[in-house]
Amino acid sequence: MNSFFNWWSARYTTEVRYPKESALVATKEQHSSTTSVFLRDFVERRCPSLYSEFRPAWWLPNGHMQTLYCVLGDFSARDKVVYKRTLLRLLDGGTVGLDSTPVDDSHLPPDTPIIVVLHGLTGGSYESYVRAILSPACMPVHQGGLGYRAVVVNFRGCAGVPVTSPQLYSAGHTDDLRQALFYISHRYPEAPLLGLSFSLGANVMTRYVAEEGERSRLKSACVLGCPWNLAANASKLLATYIGRHVYSKGMGRNLVNLLKRHVSTFASDHDVAKAAAVTIALTKPTIDMFDEHFTRIGGGSSPPWPFASANDYYEYSSSHNVLNKIKIPLLAINAADDPVVQDVPMDGEGNGWVIMALTSCGGHLGWFEPDDGWGQVRRWIKRPVFEWLRATGEDFVRSPPRWRPLHQEGGFLKEVGTEGLGCKELDGSNIIVDTEGEAGLLAGL
Repeated sequence: MNSFFNWWSARYTTEVRYPKESALVATKEQHSSTTSVFLRDFVERRCPSLYSEFRPAWWLPNGHMQTLYCVLGDFSARDKVVYKRTLLRLLDGGTVGLDSTPVDDSHLPPDTPIIVVLHGLTGGSYESYVRAILSPACMPVHQGGLGYRAVVVNFRGCAGVPVTSPQLYSAGHTDDLRQALFYISHRYPEAPLLGLSFSLGANVMTRYVAEEGERSRLKSACVLGCPWNLAANASKLLATYIGRHVYSKGMGRNLVNLLKRHVSTFASDHDVAKAAAVTIALTKPTIDMFDEHFTRIGGGSSPPWPFASANDYYEYSSSHNVLNKIKIPLLAINAADDPVVQDVPMDGEGNGWVIMALTSCGGHLGWFEPDDGWGQVRRWIKRPVFEWLRATGEDFVRSPPRWRPLHQEGGFLKEVGTEGLGCKELDGSNIIVDTEGEAGLLAGL
């Protein structure tokens, strides 16, 4: 009997993996003094929920059910968030949308932490998994929240952001996040920026902090459901019937429907327009078919785009092989029963700044557990993420970052030593109440 209970308990535990040599970090203690501790000890003390059991709702017992509920569940009445949208014109002519909350932040001190969010494949600030964290995180402290600001970076063409150049986005294109961070750090120079990202956005954020190293404008990063090794996970997805015909084709259909909305904005003689015309004519494409026909051509700027094949794009854009370059605290959480991401680099490439966590259940961006009331659920993931954000936003003391200085040139905000990048705020802004997704696109991925 004891062995049965031990097995039953073990199936709900979270595997947390640290490298042999954890990074030494400075932290604030109770009396404002600073001390140095190993990142492992810091996380074990500040993030106890990471080690708590996640028991899925009994009616969502496996990764498929958790994932499908994330996509098909009705979350419109929960976690309402009001955003103020700012559009940034980028130096290459493209546009990204920054959705900020709270709308009126005049009461917040200038050094209030800012959660910088990247959404999933075809999502935006309206996604339920984004709102589930931001709604309470940006709530005042006296109401049980963290009292932080948040900015969701909506990719080109997503969540109503217009496409104004012959390019969309992808898992490997990090420059749009980089330019958004120019703007955010310039506007709030005293605020620590805390990265939070989901699925495809998690891959982009991981690559960004690896590319920047000690120059990262993010103080920390938390990446959820990251797809890591793109080729391996695409291959495993296609290896099963449900993976190919439900998940891969579902994501492929989402991407085609998104592309159809914007294909008319591309000049007809451009290579990206030609690739888009072929792609939208595909019948029930899998995600690898979309990447073969479009993403490898229109998913980023040159160089390194275009790529010769989707596999070349996957090899360049994967994030599992850049973990050793990260120089800020990064917490990655995946689920072992995620049907979309089955290959997870639990060794973290031996980097002392990286903590890898794997829950036994949760699906892709689900982590639904029972809540009060019959048939109600809540997201377990919110608790460890909250603890991580508070710990790295308030207690972790970062060494003076080696940011390149910013300057204005020709109306664009640019970074010294970074060629071809810059951004400027477009006139006008609007208020968005984001609880519903875009018509024709499956949410939750």
